Parts: sequence; C-alpha cells; structure tokens
Amino acid sequence: MITVHHLENSRSQRLVWLLEELGQVYDIKRYARDPATLRAPAELRAVHPLGKAPVLEHDGRVVAESGAIVQYLVGMFDTDREFSPRSDAPDDAERMAWRYWMHYAEGSLMSPLLLNLVFNRVRTAPMPFFAKPIARSIADKALATAVRPQLNLQLDHVEQTLAQSPWFAGERFSAADIQMSYPIEAASHRAPSAERPRTADFLQRIRARPAFQRAIERIGPLQPLA
Repeated sequence: MITVHHLENSRSQRLVWLLEELGQVYDIKRYARDPATLRAPAELRAVHPLGKAPVLEHDGRVVAESGAIVQYLVGMFDTDREFSPRSDAPDDAERMAWRYWMHYAEGSLMSPLLLNLVFNRVRTAPMPFFAKPIARSIADKALATAVRPQLNLQLDHVEQTLAQSPWFAGERFSAADIQMSYPIEAASHRAPSAERPRTADFLQRIRARPAFQRAIERIGPLQPLA
C-alpha cells in the first residue's frame, strides 16, 4: 500500500500527480498548516523526524524529500520508462538532462523563491512601529540587489530551455517536468508569466493533462507558499 502524507499547498502535490500518471492505487493522509506559522503540524514527526512533507510510505518503507520520492516511484513502477530516461548510459543526453532538472528544481530554483517569500514576509511582519522602516529597508535592499536578480536569472534559464525543447528532458514529458512543476507554479504567483511565454505555455500544458486534473480533484487547487 502507498500512502502520501500530504500537507496542504506543498510539494506533495507533485507526488499525487505522479501516482496518477503511473496509475497506482494510493491513500492520502492530509495535514493542515498552522494558520499562524504556516508550518506543518507536529504529528508529521511521527512519520519522519523532520516533521515535514512530502513523505511517502510504501510497504514499510518511509521515503522523504520530493526528488528522492519521485525517483523511488519511477524506479518501482515506471516499468515501461514512460516517465524516466530510456537509456542507462551515464552520458546519454536525455538521462543527463533528466537528472539535472530533477536536482535543479530544489537545488537552484527554489532557493531564490524561498528567499523572496521570507523577505516579503519581513516587510509585512508585525513589529514595533519604530522598527518597521528599518526592517523594510533591509528587506527591500535584499530583494532588489540579490533575490530578484537571482530569481530572474533562474527563470530566464527555464524559459531558454523550454524554447529549445517542449519538455525539460527533451521531446518527451517525464518525471523531470513533474519535479519542475512546483517551483514554476510558485514563480507564476510571484513573477509575470507574460514575460516568459514558453514557461506560461508549459504550465498550460501540464495543467491540461488528465492525471494532473485527477490529482487536483483529490487534493484541491495548488497555491504555493514560496
């Protein structure tokens, strides 16, 4: 039995979608965020010591980290290699691109998105009136000089890649596109998608997939926090 420990508005949406693509039967255990801190509830620590989602349970195994879970699921169930590279050669172009984007999603693209979230919260956080101008000045400077330029650099890289091929690992839709979907969805809430038409088109195409729509029916629409 497969159980997805799903935290609302989180990366676990990708796993539900992938399981739908793979045609697997699974259960969802839902968790709500703390309304004040937006953090996961303490009971998730009973599943994994870090108390964060996503976490997958399968036949007594507990797998954490979204990228590791995606690789685990395609390794277990993608027997026809519909969503993973078709070649085992380490220098195969599709395999190299697939591996790169699987790690890039969290390793490079999510970092400026999270910093953007943090500094924007600093700007609006409750604090003594005399501290607000200082906090806002620090946050604005960090956003203008470091965070937004880095985020734009990453999003331009994504746009340029999608201008060269329809999917991140080449001509075929794959699990790399599922892995990339969350940060791109998050970025679409923070940056004008009209400036990057290929990225906007990518979002439209993945949202049109029947498996994606079935996932949304089960867990509701995604509103990424980052």
